[in-house]
Amino acid sequence: MFWRLIHRLLQANRGRLVTVLLALGAGAAITAALLNLRVDADARLTREFRSFGANVVIAPPPAGLGSAQSPQTATLDESVLQRVPAQFAGAPVAAVPFLYLVAEVSNPAAALHTVVPAVVAGTHLPGLAQVGPGWRFDPPSSSSSQSVRCLVGARVASQFAVRPGATLLLQFAGREERCVMDGILSAGGAEDNQIFVDLAAAQRLAAQPGRVSLVQLSVTGNPRAIESFLAALSVALPQAAVRGVRQFSDAEARLYERIRGLLSATVAIILVLTALCVMAAMTNAAMERQHDVGLMKALGGPLSRILHLFLAEAALLGLAGGILGAAVGMLLSIGLGSAVFGVAAQPRWIVYPVTVFLTVAVAVAGAFPLRRLASVRPAVIFRGEA
Repeated sequence: MFWRLIHRLLQANRGRLVTVLLALGAGAAITAALLNLRVDADARLTREFRSFGANVVIAPPPAGLGSAQSPQTATLDESVLQRVPAQFAGAPVAAVPFLYLVAEVSNPAAALHTVVPAVVAGTHLPGLAQVGPGWRFDPPSSSSSQSVRCLVGARVASQFAVRPGATLLLQFAGREERCVMDGILSAGGAEDNQIFVDLAAAQRLAAQPGRVSLVQLSVTGNPRAIESFLAALSVALPQAAVRGVRQFSDAEARLYERIRGLLSATVAIILVLTALCVMAAMTNAAMERQHDVGLMKALGGPLSRILHLFLAEAALLGLAGGILGAAVGMLLSIGLGSAVFGVAAQPRWIVYPVTVFLTVAVAVAGAFPLRRLASVRPAVIFRGEA
């Protein structure tokens, strides 16, 4: 009988039924689209900011005020790499060590033997693309060479007028290394003035075996996840200074918080407007159904049962509107993603049940005017005074 009454209530005024369904469906569609953009923005911004390079640095602890650092205290033991987790939050962590020194660089094949000081960075050459995904290698580095290899910054290569395959002589404190130029690196920054060589060669040149100046990490995650990673890594490496690259992490946090706040506020406004539309329709329904409620009460129907009947009607309308509207909203978010981010948003299916739940909640909240039916008195209704 309960469901037969629900069916009759839904069939009683099809115009109002369509109005409520349109309001709930439209609200659900916009809510699903914005929520999907909000969730997708987290992953998308994280990926976009990772294209700028490393966002975490492991460095030696700062020297005390007025004290000078020795070669050992100014560097880290290479074993710190073994204590960096290989994965974080299901994504791989790229860790690339660097050992820096200023060496005298010359081109032995040049007719005019010119010696120029330049920054030499020892590192794992294949890992450079992980901390500098926007860097351009011309031609791409190869691991087939058996000799000491090096990647030369664009400005240094232009200064020496060398091309891939040339040999450069690196000298430091009476020691020297020859490296075969494997490619030209164009980073658009200070890296264009550096020469990147195999880490072992830089350690021999600096007489610092097993030592590194710092380790750069590329960690995937939102700002809160990165902060959690930094805290955990600081505990695991008490002998080192672990910090985030502020210009990237702070910019990511500010941009993400603004986008998330804007989308959340818009979703809240849409839900409130949808609830007001439903409330207006339900107010009209409450006035129309006073005679029905009076008859139910006269036949002995309990008030709680009567209110549950109308709340079930509102919940079913919210469920139908949420299911249809959420499906449209997921499709709508793909187009909005293209317009806002230039790339279509990926459907995040967790948004679908959340949107349906919110729509049902809004429909039930919008049915608040039906509470006035509790005050209906059967005698007054049947006398025609209401």
